Amino acid sequence: MQLYCNSLTSYKRLPTLEVKVGDLLLGNYQPIRIQTMTTTDTMDTEATVKQAIRCIEAGAELVRVTAPSKKEAENLLHIKNSLRQQGYHTPLVADIHFTPNAAEIAARIVEKVRINPGNYIDKKKFEFLEYTDAAYLEEIERIRDRFTPLVKICKEYGTAMRIGTNHGSLSDRIMSRYGDTPMGMVESAMEFLRIAEDLQFRNIVLSMKSSNPQVMVQAYRLLVQTMQTELGHCYPLHLGVTEAGDGEDGRIKSAIGIGTLLEDGVGDTIRVSLTEDPEFELPVCRDIISRYPQSIIPATDEPLDEKIVLPYSPFEYKKRETEVVDNIGQKQVPVVVADVHHIELLLPNDLNAVGYHYDVATDKWNIADIAADYIYTGDRLPGFSLPGTLQVICNYDAWLEQADPRSKPLIPVETYLSGKVTAPKYFVQVNLATFDTEHQVPLFQQLKAEHGKAVLVLECGNMQQSRRFMASMMEAELTIPVINRVHFDADDHSKMLIHFAIETGALLLDGFGDGIWFTKDVLPIDDQVVNNIAFGILQATRTRISKTEYISCPSCGRTLFDLQETTAKIRAVTNHLKGVKIAIMGCIVNGPGEMADADFGYVGSGVGKITLYKGKEVVKRGLNSDVAVNELINLIKENGMWVDTRN
Repeated sequence: MQLYCNSLTSYKRLPTLEVKVGDLLLGNYQPIRIQTMTTTDTMDTEATVKQAIRCIEAGAELVRVTAPSKKEAENLLHIKNSLRQQGYHTPLVADIHFTPNAAEIAARIVEKVRINPGNYIDKKKFEFLEYTDAAYLEEIERIRDRFTPLVKICKEYGTAMRIGTNHGSLSDRIMSRYGDTPMGMVESAMEFLRIAEDLQFRNIVLSMKSSNPQVMVQAYRLLVQTMQTELGHCYPLHLGVTEAGDGEDGRIKSAIGIGTLLEDGVGDTIRVSLTEDPEFELPVCRDIISRYPQSIIPATDEPLDEKIVLPYSPFEYKKRETEVVDNIGQKQVPVVVADVHHIELLLPNDLNAVGYHYDVATDKWNIADIAADYIYTGDRLPGFSLPGTLQVICNYDAWLEQADPRSKPLIPVETYLSGKVTAPKYFVQVNLATFDTEHQVPLFQQLKAEHGKAVLVLECGNMQQSRRFMASMMEAELTIPVINRVHFDADDHSKMLIHFAIETGALLLDGFGDGIWFTKDVLPIDDQVVNNIAFGILQATRTRISKTEYISCPSCGRTLFDLQETTAKIRAVTNHLKGVKIAIMGCIVNGPGEMADADFGYVGSGVGKITLYKGKEVVKRGLNSDVAVNELINLIKENGMWVDTRN
């Protein structure tokens, strides 16, 4: 049954309650709002105000400021007054962890308070706790007693609230009963939401953040399902991938997680968490939401899609079962097709951009970790010897003329259905924008009859349509492998990255896709950039690991060292460690929790002091920051995960 969104085949926003944050409205078909968070010391009023102004002028519709203790919460008044005096009326959000007293102060000052249900009342010591049902209910009553004063203050002052669950800071109590799961994240928030509902307070936004886009997407979908089933209505949702990192990788990871849900029509405000200055987050937010209608009212009065039976679960990852065709499908990692058909005369040096370097002196190819598996050459075939791991896709007519055993033909679906295909193995091209659905059944029947010969290349600029087609194949028990091909027709790097990430990443998170193929249709084309994006998307969806993964928080006023500089320093000395996950966290709020998803952790524990983790276990505490990076390298070496070569 369709349980979490209004449509699987077209974009329709999820109806929610409407929340008022100062003069800003969220949810209930309002435009998708964009926001960010300051990184300055909250006690430095001047620096925080200046940074908040830069963020507002960059487009932020809400600005969040950390308030880790009562003194920072009290100083929010000076920050707010200074902004208002300078003519800036953007709502402020206080970010609270561990300290209910600070939340109660902040709720009397700013327009919105964010609390983390994992550490607002509960503590986290990574201990397993056993509860009887009665004892567990007693803990809920303890939460009610401590949480109720904040709710009453918010009601009195008209303050909005975000109940913001983080995967990395689930309490020991939740972990003991639900485990480290999306359902545990949902229940952590629902405990607080039920109390607020009992107190008739509904000016609430919710979030389910994780550094793993797969976990994040599953948690939000489960939250929507739970609210619909239990409450009969949904609250607005704040979307974000926490600790996404910096640069291209951070943008890809955020676009996949946020975009997958926005494609479902789920999400009312977004924040892209980058380990960069906060004003750089806003253009990425704008590029993401520019893909979606921003109308205040529903775009159509048409009835919602009828509920359908899904042949897969949107709440857990399971790769679609397929047959294998050479190195595509079944348990193989998704392949990458590099589109080089725009190069008129392909030369060996042209393959540098897609991971292959030809050494003339030794007459050998050097192959990078992010080397494409196929190249598409259009109507031509390479006039030189290729590396053994690289295969060629060319147009069917060119294949017929040259009969090159190194290549496989790309056959338009109309030609394929004519029954005149002679190739032993081939790729069938289906463009869903022009495909006649009357041909779907005969196409499926023919593909089934020619088991193990074909790979489907599915082209569409509409993720919902691609997902519906994939589901149809599952319903028909068709196990042909699928490569998702996406076109982009503008010269805009940021929008191209986001377009590719959302169109393919959303499908990969649902287990759909045995390969990806990106085509930029407007010159100039940087094949290396496109290839890097492809492998970055596979890494972010955790479907193919080809490089070091960094889980890096975006910094805030709690950060106890220069996070951007340190991240760059760690990346510079570890970026050759394929498959190793390293977390770099500014403080202990989410640090220890996110360590559980990383192999090693580098966490601020005091001014200029660092604690190193292996998984969630503390290994070295209180290191001076000037030696901590070298100690991290030593820790990786001690655990046998260091390599001295970068080949």
